[in-house]
Amino acid sequence: MLGSPIAHSLSPAMHRAAYAELGLDWSYDAYEVEENELRGFVASLGAEVRGLSLTMPLKRVALELADTVDPVAELIGAANTMLFEPDGTRSVHNTDVPGLVNAFAERGITAAESAVVLGGGATAASTLAALRGMQVAEVTVVVRDVAKAERLLDLAAELGLRTSVADFSQVEQIGGFDLCVSTLPGGAVDPWAEHFAAVAPVVFDVAYHPWPTQLAIAAHRIGTELLNGLDLLVHQATLQVEMMTGRSPAPLAAMRVAAREELGDRESA
Repeated sequence: MLGSPIAHSLSPAMHRAAYAELGLDWSYDAYEVEENELRGFVASLGAEVRGLSLTMPLKRVALELADTVDPVAELIGAANTMLFEPDGTRSVHNTDVPGLVNAFAERGITAAESAVVLGGGATAASTLAALRGMQVAEVTVVVRDVAKAERLLDLAAELGLRTSVADFSQVEQIGGFDLCVSTLPGGAVDPWAEHFAAVAPVVFDVAYHPWPTQLAIAAHRIGTELLNGLDLLVHQATLQVEMMTGRSPAPLAAMRVAAREELGDRESA
């Protein structure tokens, strides 16, 4: 039985490690699929395929190909998991949101009052939903172009978050949060790394390549608690494994080791 072919895979090894730990003779392979190719790719898959893991820009396209969309994916407008159900239907899900919550929880962080989020894309949207689930009430979103943050503000309003938007020219006025989450690619925060490393006692930098980022280095130097993209990658993947195999809990430790070995050790700053 096949496991889950993945479009734009980041770490197939952690899924394979999970299957091995669970005693399943499944496979998990990587495919490069463009947006306009996803419909045909999905249609071409055989009955032995259980599901797909998806990254951007396929996360939005996947919603159009599903019979059922889970509430989180519908709210965010993005799904990173597609399941092929026994009755022939397809369902899509978002494990990024609960994955982020679980990554924080692993460090003993289950609630906070305020946060600053760097970036305005799909990962930032998932982050807002995750923060709301952690009882965060007030968020400042820092983006490169405030005019492009309208969709994110609409989501924040739907989530009941008190949200303000700033651009990076205003960073010196931004500070005093419980959490800082950077959803920007590695290197994008470099000019302001020293500042954002100190705006909260906990920094979650979702980048993991190249690693360490300047933000991670600055946070490590001043003793700020640091989470990285590998934490999110593994936690969202454990949820995918549980959905696809019906086994719970997924073997988190084995998956983390496999991801580190495949991607390189991204944890040490």
